[in-house]
Parts: sequence; structure tokens; C-alpha cells
Amino acid sequence: MVARGGREAIWCDDEAQRVIFHTDRGSTYTAQAFRALCTTLGVRQSMGRVGSCFDNAAAEAFFSSLEWEVLSRNTFSDTIQARAIVIDWCYTFYNHQRRHSAADGLSPVNYEIRENQPKPEAA
Repeated sequence: MVARGGREAIWCDDEAQRVIFHTDRGSTYTAQAFRALCTTLGVRQSMGRVGSCFDNAAAEAFFSSLEWEVLSRNTFSDTIQARAIVIDWCYTFYNHQRRHSAADGLSPVNYEIRENQPKPEAA
């Protein structure tokens, strides 16, 4: 089941947009079959440290926002419509418009642009 859902999550062939799949260290995600599938699909696995709930904080915050701002406020006629709305929210609103307290009140894209600006040299 997890492997089937993982295949459906891969839709971008762009090397710069490679998927990082962050999970806990449960047996589902550490199983050889799942790790081989990730390798085959070019997915980078990321796992939190044992006993540290903070490793997954950013992902938990993202999915909480997705559930509250999109899933609980929409009724979808089918999975195609649901996927289109979720993708639009992620790439248009969440990444480009939604301000994040952890990013100094900037959207993720604007924060990344700011952080990648050349820094002035110290005198």
C-alpha cells in the first residue's frame, strides 16, 4: 500500500525537483523492498533520529496546514480534482505567497531568494 502511494507521488522528472521522502524509522519504511523502490524511483529517503519528535516538525507543520487550509474546506469530485487543487495550493500559494514565521515572515521562495543573495563582505 505505501509503495503504491509512493509511486503515485512521483510525477516530476526534473532533477532539481527530486523528491525527498521523510518518515519515521518504522519497519514499513526501512524494509528492503521499500528502500529498493525509493532507489529505483530516484527518491532520497530521510528519516528522523530515534526518539526525536523535532526532526519531523517541518513536515508535520506542512501537513497540518494542508489539512486545515485545503482538505477540510473542499469537497472533491474525484482524485484528479483533489490532486489538482493540492498541487496548486502547494506550488502557487504555499511556496510563493503564504508567509511562514520560521522564514522571517516570508514565503519559502522569497526566503530562499533572500538567503541566496550575495552577502556583503565584512570590512
